[in-house]
Amino acid sequence: MPITYVCGHRNPDTDSIVAAMAYAGLRKALGDDSYVPVRLGHLNDETAFLLRRFGAEAPQRLTTVRTQVRDLDIDRPPKLDPGVPVSRAWEMMQENPAWSILPVVREDGTLFGMVTTGRIAEHDMRGILDPTLRETPIFNVLSALEGHILNANDDAFETMAGEVTIAMPAPGESLRGVKEDSIVLCGDREEVVAQALALGVKCIILCQSSLAERYSGLDSPTCVIATPFDAWRAGRMLFQAIPVRLVAHVDSVVCFHLDDFLDDVRETVMQHRYRSFPVLDEADRVVGTLTRYHLIRPNRKRVVLVDHNEKAQSVPGLEQAEIAGIIDHHRLGDVETGYPVFVRNEPVGSSNTIIATMYQEAGLLPGERLAGLMAAAIVSDTVMFKSPTTTPRDRRMAERLARIAGLDLDALGKEIFSVSTADKPAADLLRTDFKDFHIAGHTLAISQITTTDSAAMLARREEFLEAMAQVKEKGGYDMALLMLTDVLREGTELLFLGDGEVIRQAFSLQEASPGGVFLKGVVSRKKQVVPALALLWG
Repeated sequence: MPITYVCGHRNPDTDSIVAAMAYAGLRKALGDDSYVPVRLGHLNDETAFLLRRFGAEAPQRLTTVRTQVRDLDIDRPPKLDPGVPVSRAWEMMQENPAWSILPVVREDGTLFGMVTTGRIAEHDMRGILDPTLRETPIFNVLSALEGHILNANDDAFETMAGEVTIAMPAPGESLRGVKEDSIVLCGDREEVVAQALALGVKCIILCQSSLAERYSGLDSPTCVIATPFDAWRAGRMLFQAIPVRLVAHVDSVVCFHLDDFLDDVRETVMQHRYRSFPVLDEADRVVGTLTRYHLIRPNRKRVVLVDHNEKAQSVPGLEQAEIAGIIDHHRLGDVETGYPVFVRNEPVGSSNTIIATMYQEAGLLPGERLAGLMAAAIVSDTVMFKSPTTTPRDRRMAERLARIAGLDLDALGKEIFSVSTADKPAADLLRTDFKDFHIAGHTLAISQITTTDSAAMLARREEFLEAMAQVKEKGGYDMALLMLTDVLREGTELLFLGDGEVIRQAFSLQEASPGGVFLKGVVSRKKQVVPALALLWG
C-alpha cells in the first residue's frame, strides 16, 4: 500500500507532533501500517523534552509532498552487463514491448549507457556495408555460433576482431585480397582452409563442415571454430555476438533521480525526443526507466492533516498531494479537495482530545508511552485547562490518558511549562510556535510562547521586537504579533508591530503600545486573538 503521511502544521507544537504520532498509531492498531507520522519543522524545546521524558522517537521530517519520480510506477526492465551479447539484448527486447530500451550498467549498478532496438538495427545495417567485426570476447562468439574451438588446449584466444569474409566456391583463388586480421567462413573446402592457415588469418569458422574432426587439436595461432550453422547464418550471428557496450548510447544520456520533482522532469523530457530515460537512486544506481506515459497520470503522495487545515500552515507542495483526511480543532481554512475526504473538526482544546475519542470509539487504548504524550499534549494546548478553548471533554480525556500512563496532570503541567528557553536566540523562540493567517485581505504572523515567567521574557523585549521586524519584512506581513502567555498570571503580554489602532480596537484597550500590552484572560491564539481581529476586519 502507498504511504500516507500524517503531518501537523509547520513550526509544530506538542499537540501537532503528538497528534500525528497518535493518529498513525491508531491506524496501525487497526491493521494499517501505511500511515507514517511526520513533522514539518524543528521540534521546540517543550516537545523535545516530552519525547525524551516518555522515551519516544521524533517523527521523521517531511520537507515537501510535491510529486517526485519515486512516486511514479516506473518500468523495471532488466539491466544488462556491458559484456552481454547484442543477440541476448535483442531477445530480451522481444519478450516485452516495454523493453525496447534497456539500461546497461556497470558491476556496481551505476549507469554505463542505454541500448535501443534502433541502435541494434543500425549496427546490423552497418555490418552489411562494412563487414568488420569489432573487438568481441571469444566466449560471445562461441555462444552466438553454438560452436567450439578445435585448436589444441594450449592455444588461448581472448577476443576476436577483423574483416569477415565468406569463402564461396568460385573460379580462381577464393581468398584473393584477404588480410591477416580477417575472419574466414567456409565449408568443406580443404584447400581454402589450408590457404587461410598459410595466410595466418585471425580466425577460420567451419560451417556445417566435415573437416572439423581433421583439424581437432590443431596447434596454430589461427583460431579454428566449428559451428552447426551454415555460412550465411553464421555470418549474421557473428555480428550479433558483439557486446552491448559497443552499440549502447553512452554520451549525453539524460537521466533522472528518484528525488527529482515531476515538474522539473516534465520540462526536461519535453526538451528531448528520447522514448525512455534511466532512473537512478541516491547512489546513482539504476533502478528503472520512465517514459512520457508515466507522466500522464502520476501517483500523488497521500497526506492526512492534523491540527491544521490551512495551506499556509501545511506542508509545501500540498496542491500536488492527495489529502486523505483532516483532523483538527481550529477554524476552517482554505484547504480544498477535488473529491470527498474524511474530515473531523471539533470545538475542543486539543487535536489529541479528538484522536483519544477515536481510540475510544474503536474500542482501543493507546499504549502507556503514547497515552502519556497525548495527555501532555492536551495539557500543553489547553494551557493546563486555563485556555477558553478547553472543554470538559479535554479534561476527561486527559485524566483517562493520565491514568493509563500513571501520571499526575498538575505535576506534568508544571514540568511542561517550566522547560527553560532562556538561552535561545529571540529569532528561534519566535519561530517555536509560529503561524500565519490571512484574514479579510490582511496577512498576520502570530507567535506564541507559553511560560511561567513572562517577566523574564519581557526583559528581552527589544530582542523580540527586532526579530519580529525581520519576520514582518521578510514575509511581507501587515502585522507581526508575539503572545507571551503566562500560565500563572492567566493572561498574555502582547508585543506587536503594525497598526496599534487595530490592537486597541480589537481588544477594547485605552491605548496600545508596541512595547507590550497585557491582555488579562487571553491565552488562546485561535479562540481569542484571531477571532478578535477577524471581527474587527469583518
